[in-house]
Amino acid sequence: MTDQQWLAERFEEHRPRLRAVAYRMLGSLTEADDAVQDAWLRASRAGAGGVENLAGWLTTIVARVALNMLRSRGARRQQPLDVHLPDPVIDPPGGTDPEHEALLADSVGLALLVVLEALGPAERLAFVLHDMFAVPFDEIAEIVDRSPEATRQLASRARQRVRGSVTVPDADLDVQWRVVDVFLTAARSGDFEALIAVLDPDVVLRADGGIGLSHYVQGAAEVARQASMWRRTGLSVRRALVNGAAGLVSERDGKPFSVGAFTIRNGKIVECDFLVDPARVAQLDLRALDERP
Repeated sequence: MTDQQWLAERFEEHRPRLRAVAYRMLGSLTEADDAVQDAWLRASRAGAGGVENLAGWLTTIVARVALNMLRSRGARRQQPLDVHLPDPVIDPPGGTDPEHEALLADSVGLALLVVLEALGPAERLAFVLHDMFAVPFDEIAEIVDRSPEATRQLASRARQRVRGSVTVPDADLDVQWRVVDVFLTAARSGDFEALIAVLDPDVVLRADGGIGLSHYVQGAAEVARQASMWRRTGLSVRRALVNGAAGLVSERDGKPFSVGAFTIRNGKIVECDFLVDPARVAQLDLRALDERP
């Protein structure tokens, strides 16, 4: 076996973890795959001779690639979007696909990724690498070109924002499904009072419909009014796990229309995140929903 063949095999062993790093960094499955492929090209050109910690070396490479992508993304956006949801990871209601387990380890729900989207590139990298993948600050500091202490502060600021913004959901999936089923039944029938009863008073609804078509709504009454309009849309809806939590996938005329993720706490819906951007929804791989019950 040549050195290049050996490195290729080791890279494939580490690919799930590297993809998980890139997904948390970028919030995009397509960009995560691009970052991992770019990392492989860089690693194969450099060779692993003299590398003592292969996993750490590869993680550093993919993190640098993802950081550059985040910075380039920010430069391209001339104005901030009102709502931008990360790519959802979708599985059948019966369980998570093995290929998705690394992506969703540590309960990486859609709501957490929404908060990470609001962080600056360096803050996001410091938090993801240290808090999610236990990379030492000395190594992260080299990537962001700052001192270890400054890097520690980046992660600390990010951690405070995450803790102040992310709701810890009910862990029991059966409880989540019961709440979502009540919500869906009430929305289909236009039962406003039943909707209010299942929503937290300060519930948040984010809908990403693409540039100029996204909106953010807060408050049980307003979210209930939005949901009660579903009965007039002619959608068929089915259960799906969205980033490991109870969610919904809707179709219109046999084509995917939206993906909904819910954050449920104490038996109430506290956050609803809906991806309804036609271009992005059309790119989602939903075949697993048809393959397994």
